[in-house]
Amino acid sequence: TPSAPKTAPTIQTISPSSRGTGSGAFELVVMGSNFLTNSVVRWNGQDRVTTFVSATELRAQILASDVAAAGQYAVTVFTPAPGGGTSNAVNLTVFNCTYALNPATASFTAAGGSGTTGVVTSSGCTWTATSTVSWITITAGASGSGSGTVNFSVAANTGPARSGTITVNGQSFSVSQAAGTTSAPPRPAFDFDGDGRADVSVFRPDNGVWYLLGSSAGFTGAQFGVANDQLAPSDFDGDGRTDLAVYRDGKWYLQRSRDGFLGIAFGAVGDIAVPFDFTGDGRAEIAVFRPSNGGWYTFNLVNNQVASVQFGQAGDVPVAADYDGDGRADVAVYRPSQGTWYVQRSRDGFIGIAFGIESDKPVPADYDGDGRADIAVFRIENGVWYIQRSREGFTGVQFGVGTDKPTPADYDGDGRADVAVYREGVWYLQRSTQGFTGVAFGNSTDKPIINAFIP
Repeated sequence: TPSAPKTAPTIQTISPSSRGTGSGAFELVVMGSNFLTNSVVRWNGQDRVTTFVSATELRAQILASDVAAAGQYAVTVFTPAPGGGTSNAVNLTVFNCTYALNPATASFTAAGGSGTTGVVTSSGCTWTATSTVSWITITAGASGSGSGTVNFSVAANTGPARSGTITVNGQSFSVSQAAGTTSAPPRPAFDFDGDGRADVSVFRPDNGVWYLLGSSAGFTGAQFGVANDQLAPSDFDGDGRTDLAVYRDGKWYLQRSRDGFLGIAFGAVGDIAVPFDFTGDGRAEIAVFRPSNGGWYTFNLVNNQVASVQFGQAGDVPVAADYDGDGRADVAVYRPSQGTWYVQRSRDGFIGIAFGIESDKPVPADYDGDGRADIAVFRIENGVWYIQRSREGFTGVQFGVGTDKPTPADYDGDGRADVAVYREGVWYLQRSTQGFTGVAFGNSTDKPIINAFIP
């Protein structure tokens, strides 16, 4: 006697019955009858991983790719022979997700604060909120499904007015913040007499003497260092005057203008001296860049604290400067092999910019007087300075020849770095306010001190 035919499975309901595009993988609950342990849920005719719960319930794993596009998708249950075959079909609707933010903008004072924005979307539509700047922090609601709320905080601003964005699935929430209290303009580098102007100066390897032509104090000379020392002048005691300093195979020797002599061991053979003010206290830290591992190591002379960060790789050229105008030098490198600048700004975060070619000499300085260092290179093939100014935009200036040593600094005290070169004992300065001048000071073997941090 032939056996009675098996009863086909039947679907009564599915949950969820709809899903938003891009909402990702999920578990589908199928309720019905006549399910067997080998029954399989199918999505548009394709088997999906299925868990048997009971004769009336199955659970299936639906793929993220299944809900990538809007449409109607047939859900069926198939029980292979000697089971009852294929069930009726129940459609699951995949709908397009749309998103809106309410409100879409916010403004803050320099003091900062906290705020919220609402995400408006359909149930089942997933989203993620991301801040594009370091000073806006998402404190709650970084992701969600369906309508929800994003909470954020805005840090205090001590610099110029700024703006940033929170993005949520292609929608932008704009945050603007007023400028902080105006601070004193940054002190110019290589100002040995403290009058606000960089001084023409050379180091003579033959005798270890620094020859300084102070713009106010006039000529002076001081024996400090030996021929193979790395020149490392900076303002280590915060009195507004650049101090004599050298780095020698892991040891620093400082002749500070106010606090006197200091010798300290910090660094290793092969390190590159990068003495800049990384903390914003008006005094340079002892610091080195280690090409062998891309590490930056700093020693704070005020509190004796050591800090380190990995940023860069072998072959990179350190180009520390204050690129975001917050009064703190930023770790940064120029990668000649790519002609690319990588800058980890202390306030505004990371940025990478392709600007230059392999043979260029990086010459970052504040050429437009906005308190921020500008990315710039001197091209030895044609003697042209290519400058990407942070406020005034791109410019190119032909000034010098390939064998010149670039010596950019603020020689006239107007807050803007001037293009300048040193050529075998003669300085050629194109001052932004006082115009061109040439100064004979030094000889063909001298090292221009203003070129100390330029490769």
